[in-house]
Amino acid sequence: MASNVLRVVIGAAPPPRLDKALARDVPEEAALSRTRLARLIAEGHVSCGGAALADPKAKVAEGDEIDIVLPEAEESHIGPEPIALDIVYEDADLIVVNKPVGMVVHPAPGSPSGTLVNALLHHFGGNLSGVGGEKRPGIVHRIDKDTSGLLVVAKSDRAHHGLAAQFEAHTAARSYLALCYGVPDTGDPRLRGIRGVSAEPGAVIKVTTQLARHRTDRQKQAVFFGQGRHAVTRARVLESFGTPPTLALLECRLETGRTHQIRVHMAHIGHGLVGDPTYGGRRKLAASAVSPEAAEAVQRFSRQALHAAELGFKHPVSGEWMQFEAPLPEDMENLIAHLRA
Repeated sequence: MASNVLRVVIGAAPPPRLDKALARDVPEEAALSRTRLARLIAEGHVSCGGAALADPKAKVAEGDEIDIVLPEAEESHIGPEPIALDIVYEDADLIVVNKPVGMVVHPAPGSPSGTLVNALLHHFGGNLSGVGGEKRPGIVHRIDKDTSGLLVVAKSDRAHHGLAAQFEAHTAARSYLALCYGVPDTGDPRLRGIRGVSAEPGAVIKVTTQLARHRTDRQKQAVFFGQGRHAVTRARVLESFGTPPTLALLECRLETGRTHQIRVHMAHIGHGLVGDPTYGGRRKLAASAVSPEAAEAVQRFSRQALHAAELGFKHPVSGEWMQFEAPLPEDMENLIAHLRA
């Protein structure tokens, strides 16, 4: 297999371990993550003076010349499929797509095909420089199968490394549109009394909890305090519907991006999303609150009313700030039209 060799000279006062020293001294443009470096060490692709260094804990000294063999990217085991894509933006390093409802992002045991990755592999037609040593798209964030909207995907190692760092540092901007039961109000004593809820200027509701797998239903996430992963959602009401107000269109901004985060947080504060089969529940609307047609449209809505509407990030190569928007999908547009009628 063809390969390239990258020579790294260990700088002054190196960390005591090979893996940490390389993570510090590998040129940034090489875009080698710590995970990739660890794999290259384990596979025998790292050496010093011709002697392989297979132990990540091996000691190094200032001035050591470490050679890293970078094998040519292998073909992905995932097959390309001719699936239409709504491409919002594309360049040599990344692609932004507007994912439709019903599409899974990455193949899994329950969804081995028909995914976004299958579609992207067909779209790229083999024109990938490789991510993590494999010719595959670099998935840095995901949205649920039945959530629509914007996703950025890396086409190269350098883009994957840079985008992943932004999502990990929570500097990427993500805004969702959601339709929920009830109308959250920062002045509501009930809401202010829920643990993890606080109010911010501009009638913004901030929900701060930890999220982890549900204790009994492993397919669900649940709110915890004292265990799990830190999660922060900010929500504000854009529009309310009904007399009295019974439903609301929300803008939800993610500080973190945990699995099912918006859906779990909105259910936690008593405002589950319309159509959410896992967390929202089915609520019977008051007969006088909305028209019979609107009530029927709400009852028929069969997926969580959630759309990834805005996405912003710094381009991992050029450094330019990129901002994208995706309009509401037809099913949410139609539902809101019924509520406004």
